[in-house]
Amino acid sequence: MLYAHDGQGQEDVLLEEDIETGIGEPADLIVYNDDHNTFDWVMKSFEEILGHSSAQSEQLALLIHFKGKATVKSAAMAELRPKREALVDRGLSATIEGR
Repeated sequence: MLYAHDGQGQEDVLLEEDIETGIGEPADLIVYNDDHNTFDWVMKSFEEILGHSSAQSEQLALLIHFKGKATVKSAAMAELRPKREALVDRGLSATIEGR
């Protein structure tokens, strides 16, 4: 699931559901902010690895920058593992958390 924050102390609001059907334990792929990856690189990685649109990728990059982390994909644990590895291979800090 993708969430956004309005930056004015309001609660997070659900923007788009991004749960794919799959067999296995549901989990969230979380990416953390860092000081060395550019917005363009993070966005390109989300588009190529996760299949997100340019707008989704930009929104997630901003969330990560301002909040320190964001859930970038929700799916079965088995589906997220190779995506996490691909993001890490590109220098992003990513983890998978089961629900």
